[in-house]
Amino acid sequence: MKLWLLVPVLSLILAVCAARSPYQTVLQHSRIRGRQQGPNVCAMQQIKGTSKKYFTNCKQWYHRKICGKPTVITYECCPGYEKLPGEKGCPAALPLVNIYNTLGAVGASTTQMYSDRARLREEVEGPGSFTFFAPSNEAWAALPAEILDALVSNVNIELLNALHYHMVNRRLTSEELKHGSSFSSMYQDSHVHIHHYSNGIVTVNCARLIKPDQHATNGIVHVIDRVITAVSNNMQSIIDVDDDLETLRAAFAAAGLSTLLESEGQYTVFAPTNDAFAKIPRETLNRILGDPVALKDLLNYHILKQLQCAESIVSGTAMETLQGTSLEVGCDGDQMTLNGKAIVTKKDQLGTNGVIHYINELLIPDSAKTLLELAEGSPVSTATRLFVDAGLSSHLTGSEALTMLAPLNDAFQGSVTMTPDMRKLMRNHILKQQLSSKALYHGQELETLGGLKLRVFVYRNNLCIENACIAAHDRTGRYATMFTLDKVLTPPTGTLMDVLKADDRFSRLVGAIQAAGMTELLNQQGALTFFAPTDEAFRAMPQEELGRLMRNPEQLSSVLRLHLGEGLLVSGGVSSHTRLTPLQGDKLEMGVRNYTVYVNKVPVADADLMATNGVVHAVHAIIRPLAPKADGEQADGPAPAAPAVDARRFRNDDLFERVVASRSSRTMNRSQ
Repeated sequence: MKLWLLVPVLSLILAVCAARSPYQTVLQHSRIRGRQQGPNVCAMQQIKGTSKKYFTNCKQWYHRKICGKPTVITYECCPGYEKLPGEKGCPAALPLVNIYNTLGAVGASTTQMYSDRARLREEVEGPGSFTFFAPSNEAWAALPAEILDALVSNVNIELLNALHYHMVNRRLTSEELKHGSSFSSMYQDSHVHIHHYSNGIVTVNCARLIKPDQHATNGIVHVIDRVITAVSNNMQSIIDVDDDLETLRAAFAAAGLSTLLESEGQYTVFAPTNDAFAKIPRETLNRILGDPVALKDLLNYHILKQLQCAESIVSGTAMETLQGTSLEVGCDGDQMTLNGKAIVTKKDQLGTNGVIHYINELLIPDSAKTLLELAEGSPVSTATRLFVDAGLSSHLTGSEALTMLAPLNDAFQGSVTMTPDMRKLMRNHILKQQLSSKALYHGQELETLGGLKLRVFVYRNNLCIENACIAAHDRTGRYATMFTLDKVLTPPTGTLMDVLKADDRFSRLVGAIQAAGMTELLNQQGALTFFAPTDEAFRAMPQEELGRLMRNPEQLSSVLRLHLGEGLLVSGGVSSHTRLTPLQGDKLEMGVRNYTVYVNKVPVADADLMATNGVVHAVHAIIRPLAPKADGEQADGPAPAAPAVDARRFRNDDLFERVVASRSSRTMNRSQ
């Protein structure tokens, strides 16, 4: 076939595939999985220990789980086909018979029996074109005894009306059962409500079609998993008449949302019962009920933008609420779950404009919480306790626009007690304005309650405030925001020189800096990263070479300037092959392995000693320039054993001239 003929053919195939309904797509996948068993065989997934079966999609096929429960694969004839003795698969098309006889052939014999009793048989055997949503035998058995008794005790009216509500006076295949559509039933033109979900599940009034598209001479039968009842009230009317939802009813009225529940739409409401509201501390509940903004956010957090029947859920899925954030709606066996918790007590209370699921726990969104409430349930309990012990409770529960910088529990070493210094430190973990991490920029200064200015550093792989980097998404409350940090903040207390002088580990380095005439450099304003050799690093050098180096200020300055990188880089900003340009030399190449930072193959022993003009990282070895052969190697691990450092390596010879000339092509952007 010529190319110009192939293009429209492919376009037609793509158009057909695109037009296929989700159910047909899943059915086709089940056919593919079952074809080794013979023609027209569909693979089904059956939840172990139950009779529930599903046509399988690709994800379920490999996971072999539905609603968290293991499944077994069974093979059945695809809709419209049957087995023949002695032949493989399901080669024969089912003979078309009328709807009455089809009911008996597809597992709906109880519906067939009740059609007899209600004198409906003549109608579904005769001429016409009907759609019958036929409850399975198990669906009738699951009906409460009092309801079933009321139906069968008045077969000419109640039972006939119930069966007519399951019928539509036209043929509707699964392809025509569009999501959100409704059709007039044969009972007083009351509508049945269809939902056709992206995972291939189709429901009518939230009953799942378990055997769709069973064709008959006078229509089509879809077997469903429950008996359905007429829907006449909107969701507000359902809430109005249920005493278990009295508190919710009052809350909706106070928030002005009652009209939403009366209007046209396709919503899902997770309705907290009175007991759910009663579980909330009275002070918290009164605060939210008295705050129109928080109350509206709270209620909108219980409403999904789409109608979601319980039977449509086969795994946890994030779904957007009217409040703007998402709930994870899932299932665990027969139980429907919200955010992983089985708190749904009554499912599928269908209204004309949506569905209601009752829950026994109130869902409070972050946007209705105080800072203290945001911290509860988060892995920052140690920081929360310290904020309270430091006398900052009023800031955590009030209406100030603040940002709390809360270190993870793992950031605190050992037991932490309140001291005057700790109280001051915790005040510097609260910023004076409400911020979003998305609005932070490199070099920004943030003022704390303690009066300090904290710097923001933006790197390719991290967003950091001083030495600590943001470790989780923002939690934005009613008035304030919580940033979760990976470390406890250590605000700078002086210049690089001040930091070195205050630490006994750097006494030899301080002397070397003074001997090299670099004191002013380390005291002046700027942004430098100093990989500072400790006394241990100097002791590791042969004494003869060390003495020769200390007597030559020019060589000593060259050595020390190789340890100083342009730009301020905290350990959280280091990733594979991160590079800094030293003040003298070619490059400082950095990496991380097993949570340890390496620079030119030398491990950093103590990182992130913050200064007003840079940061100090302690190293226990003198850093050497990388040899040319190391250019293609990673700097994220220890170097092999090397001979003692020779001070002559650092002379300003031809090699240094060449590498200095090439520095511009290998710089690291300050805001990496």
